Amino acid sequence: MGKVLNANRLIDILVKLGKQLQEPDEQFDQLIESAHQYNAWFISKNVRQAILLIGNMLNREDLAHWFSLHKRKEVRIHEIKKVGLILAGNIPAVGFHDILCVLVSGHQALIKMSSQDQKLIPYMLQKLIEIEPAFEEQLVYIDRLKDFDAVIATGSNNTSRYFDYYFKRVPHIIRKNRNSIAVFTGDETAADLTQVGDDIFGYFGLGCRNVSKLYVPIGYDFKSFFEAIEQFKWVGNQSKYNNNYDYNKSIFLVNRDKHLDNGFLLVKPSKSLQSPLATLYYEEYDDIKSLEKELKLLNNQIQCILTTIPLNLDIQQIHFGDSQKPRLWDYADGVDTMHFLSGIN
Repeated sequence: MGKVLNANRLIDILVKLGKQLQEPDEQFDQLIESAHQYNAWFISKNVRQAILLIGNMLNREDLAHWFSLHKRKEVRIHEIKKVGLILAGNIPAVGFHDILCVLVSGHQALIKMSSQDQKLIPYMLQKLIEIEPAFEEQLVYIDRLKDFDAVIATGSNNTSRYFDYYFKRVPHIIRKNRNSIAVFTGDETAADLTQVGDDIFGYFGLGCRNVSKLYVPIGYDFKSFFEAIEQFKWVGNQSKYNNNYDYNKSIFLVNRDKHLDNGFLLVKPSKSLQSPLATLYYEEYDDIKSLEKELKLLNNQIQCILTTIPLNLDIQQIHFGDSQKPRLWDYADGVDTMHFLSGIN
């Protein structure tokens, strides 16, 4: 492959791309507005937010820090590998970070797009190529993965078993289902609880960083929580979301399952982490120490924890409202993608 870019040049390029994503041009704006036509979940509000957050991520300070973490240098031509990427499509442009990691590592990305999100990422990457044509050789779109040196694949728990078998002979990262949780102490302010609403309802709850379960003190009163999230009732106007709400509500009623209902969210006690769409599970805890012991056992099922108190856990802990605002070094499932890519040579 041709031109090799040093770190300073890469940062300049990505900062420029970030600014373009923060202020989409007319063509990109039209693509954003029409995304719901091929994926009903991709309403313009959510797509616009996803693109803006990626744009915000590509700021000079964070890029410089990210590069320093990996002491990124020029990549020798003979080190370049073909990295297969099987992208998810649950939320808009969710696979962009994996592609970015491959490009920054100097490898070639063999990209298998999700059928649910085939337009946003190619447009963004075309903008990148317009800024620096050298990237064109590093980007290959494929329908079927072959002739690869390593793989990063994202899917469900079922598909992950297939991925594990099929890619067992090459270096790989296989991502499965994960969920995020919030831990309440009972001392949260109304503003705190409203911010948790962003973590629950962002992208309609379809992402692995969305809160699917609450841990609350014994006897917790949900009244203040319901009042604080009332502003998110607009999610019920989305037909697919509302269909899930109606379906799960009918199941709970028929089975006489204990639950709370505010008209657009069902809140149900459960030991499980993965709640159905339009449903939020909760579990009561006695004290923080016992809760930490319980959560340690669930380490490989949790993407991140939203909390106002520090927990003695090896799981990413972030502030309420920030679940969908990962930094460049906040890797999915806690697996350092850049470290993985540097080790496949």
